[in-house]
Amino acid sequence: MSAYYLDIHVLQSVPPSNVNRDDTGAPKSALYGGVRRARVSSQAWKKAVRNAFKEILPPDERGARTLRVVELIMNSLRDHHPEVPGDQRQDRALAVVKALGLKAEKRKKKDESGSEPIEQTQYLVFYSTRQIDRLADLAAASDGKVSGRDAKAAADSDHGIEVALFGRMVADSKDLNVDSAVQVAHAISTHAVETESDYFTAVDDYKLDEDDAGAGMIGNVEFNSSTLYRFATVDLTELEHNLGDPEMAAKAAMAFAQGFILSMPSGKQNTFANNTFPDAVAVQLRQGRSSSFVGAFEDAVPNTGKGFVEASCSALATYATQSEKAFLGAPIASFVTHVGERTSAVESMGTDLPLDELLDRTREAVSAVLVKVES
Repeated sequence: MSAYYLDIHVLQSVPPSNVNRDDTGAPKSALYGGVRRARVSSQAWKKAVRNAFKEILPPDERGARTLRVVELIMNSLRDHHPEVPGDQRQDRALAVVKALGLKAEKRKKKDESGSEPIEQTQYLVFYSTRQIDRLADLAAASDGKVSGRDAKAAADSDHGIEVALFGRMVADSKDLNVDSAVQVAHAISTHAVETESDYFTAVDDYKLDEDDAGAGMIGNVEFNSSTLYRFATVDLTELEHNLGDPEMAAKAAMAFAQGFILSMPSGKQNTFANNTFPDAVAVQLRQGRSSSFVGAFEDAVPNTGKGFVEASCSALATYATQSEKAFLGAPIASFVTHVGERTSAVESMGTDLPLDELLDRTREAVSAVLVKVES
């Protein structure tokens, strides 16, 4: 059976900013096509999408990637199982975590109140809200003895949309792994960039005498500006497998598309306020394989003094048409949203719609193919 994919292409102009820093504090970058490009890592944008889910998804469809699963189970016991005495919650939660095959340990000394710290796992693990509640149900029903089979059954069902999309890897218990249904590319600029530096000073508001001259603090912040090509794809077949319901998979795919299109990593937002929306978006439903169109920008868009958005849209639309003719064939469905005349070249990539309608139409198309496969 051939798989189905939802490809999301975004062009977005970002003013002076530093949304994703390297270990020196400079904006991340990469060489592509022989020139230096601005770069935003896939991890940074996936985290931004998950932050956006707080406004898009109900709590029971979200999840948490955390070391503090013992504490989360204890909180669920407190909220949903008041019959469990407070002094038993930690032991019962810990028994469930150990039954999952995870190692947990105390990472700090007693706090100022003398309370014992709560154990944490050795590495981050992703759980859906429903899974935490199921594990709490198991803890409430037990007397401190929990079977590995029951614990893993509770943690390997009701994945929720976040876990189904982004997957889960558990090194100590591979049968809890969930394959990710999402791939996110590192965003790169369509053109060459140069990193600049902003020298700043901060004045001490409370100076005791007029002779106390000079700044209270000085420093430098590095930044760049760019028109980014962003790409992500959802393996709809894998997503439906993770969720077990084609309609829920269609809902999850649209939640990811909305989050990916509208989100922005939060690095240095207070300093630069780089809160832009995309200039152009194309969402395409494909069968057989996914395809990035980053090759449109292997030859960097030149600086003609007229900005990069219009030329980037033309390059993307041309490359998409040529790729479909040479390799891909036409998508099952394709929709675009864009801002103004200078981005009109992307209209050749699909039906032009406002974003809300684009998401609705895409969800209908995704649901149709998944329901057809299911039947």
